[in-house]
Amino acid sequence: MKIAIMQPYFFPYIGYFQLLNAVDKFVVYDNIQYTKKGWINRNRILLNKKVEYFTLPLKKDSDYLNIVERELSTDWQQENKKILNKIKLNYSKAPYFEQTFELTKRCFDFHEKNLFQFILFSITQIMDYLEIKTKLINSSEIDINHDLKSENKVIEICKKINCNNYLNPIGGVNLYDKNNFKNQSIDLQFLKSNEIQYKQFNIEFQSNLSIIDLMMFNSKEQIINFLNKEYKLV
Repeated sequence: MKIAIMQPYFFPYIGYFQLLNAVDKFVVYDNIQYTKKGWINRNRILLNKKVEYFTLPLKKDSDYLNIVERELSTDWQQENKKILNKIKLNYSKAPYFEQTFELTKRCFDFHEKNLFQFILFSITQIMDYLEIKTKLINSSEIDINHDLKSENKVIEICKKINCNNYLNPIGGVNLYDKNNFKNQSIDLQFLKSNEIQYKQFNIEFQSNLSIIDLMMFNSKEQIINFLNKEYKLV
C-alpha cells in the first residue's frame, strides 16, 4: 500500500493533488503546530494579471496551537466576499470560469470556523471534481506517539497503517533517508512534478499558482491528465 502525509493547504497547487492522486491513502496532519509562514491558509492567484496572495484571516491566538485548534477570524465573512469578488473580477473571462468559480465559492462559503475542517472541506470538494478516490485520514486518528518528529513520525505512521511505500514531495529529498525507510521495509519515493504550462490570458506564464488558476484555464479532462502523467517518481 502506498501513502503520503501532508499538512492541509488551502487551494494548493497541482503538485499537491498529483501526490494525493498517486497514493492509496493520504494522511492529513491536523495535530501539528500551525506555522505562519507556510501555505496552510494562503496561496497565490492572478489579480490584475499579476501574481498576488490571498489569505484566510485567523482569530488571534497562541502561536503554539495545532492546526486543528485554530479558527477563522470573526470578520471572515467580510474578507470572504472581498476575495471572491477579486477572483470573479480577474478571472471572469477565463475559459472555465463558470464551473471553477462555482466550486471556489462553495468552498469559501462553507460555514465552519475551524481552520482544519474549513480547509479539509475544500480539499474534498476538489477531489470530487477531479475524481480522486484516495482515502483521507486525519493524523490524530492514528494510534502512535505523536510527540515524534519528522522522519521518525512518518515511519511510525507508515508502520501503523501497514504501508510499504511512502511517497513524499521532491522538496523532502534532503529530509528523509531512503535507507532508514528501507530498514523498516518501506520503499521511500519522491514525486517531482513536470513543468506544466498553459495559457493564462495573454501574459507571461506564472507557474505553481493555486489550483484555482489551473482550473480556470484548463478543462477537467486536461487536469486529470496532468494528475496522472505530468510527474515522475525518483
